[in-house]
Formats: sequence, C-alpha cells, structure tokens
Amino acid sequence: MQSRRHALWLLFICFMFTASSCGIYTFNDVSIPPEVKTVRIGFIENKAHYINPSLSAQLTDAFVKKVNSQTKLKRIDDMNADYVINSVIRQYDVTTSGVSSSNQASLNRLTVGVHMTLIDNTKHETHEYDVSSTFDFSANLSLAQAEASLMTQILKDIPDAMFNKVFSNW
Repeated sequence: MQSRRHALWLLFICFMFTASSCGIYTFNDVSIPPEVKTVRIGFIENKAHYINPSLSAQLTDAFVKKVNSQTKLKRIDDMNADYVINSVIRQYDVTTSGVSSSNQASLNRLTVGVHMTLIDNTKHETHEYDVSSTFDFSANLSLAQAEASLMTQILKDIPDAMFNKVFSNW
C-alpha cells in the first residue's frame, strides 16, 4: 500500500513537470502565446487630478520588474515589439470611507486607478484595461503621511493587477 502511494505521487509529479514543459499547465497562471517574444513597456504617465510626483517612475519600475521576473519576454524599446503596453494613472483620489460616532471622518480611502492599452502586434489587435486598488488609512493622517505608509503596498498591488490583466489566463 505504501509503495503504491509513492508510485502514484511519483506519477503525479512526473505528469506535472511534463505538462508544464509542454505548455499545458503553468504554476503561476501566466498565459503568453508562444509567438510573443518581445515586450515594450512605456513610461506610466500620471494624468490624475492629484499628482504624486514620484508615483509614475516608481510604478513603471515596479511593473517592469514584475514582467521581467514573471515572464521570459525580452524587453525592447521599439513600437514593433510583439506586445506594446502603455499605461496612464487616471485616478488618485481620497474619499472618506468611515465616520466616527461624532460624525467626523475616521477612515479615508485612497483609490489608485490605471488605464492600460495593450497593442498585440502579433494579431494586430488592441485591448484596453482598467485596474484599480483601494488603500484605507486613518483620517488622522495627512495624505503625505498616508502615502509614505501605503507606497509599498501600492507598488505591489497595482503592478500585480496590471500584470494579471495582460498576462494571466483568468
């Protein structure tokens, strides 16, 4: 019984490695057509009403790192790349999301939204996507204080959402 269980596990592991190398199954749900070999990632412009002066550069860098670490695509600076990804920060808004018993704001919410355009030169198609994430913070903090404490999470969540829209087969 024990040896049969080991044999089944070995068979399962062999299947997973074989299937992943054939492109049948991927562990990280990245779905890139085999003909796509190159990508151009444009600088993420900030066109929101409120502009955090460092967000564009930091977000661009975080997204580039995410694509580099999760794909084998060669990054080139050419509009003829197989995938051309251009993005714009369109939303950077703070709203009240919690009110205390004395009718004063107790919790604020920062919403960061990015509009993406994917040009798939292999299929001569263009796709547009919107991603956004919300980040709650105490109303006792100024926006500058909140940004300082939330920036690590923003630079993780937004590039993850952008990557998933373009590269994940959901």
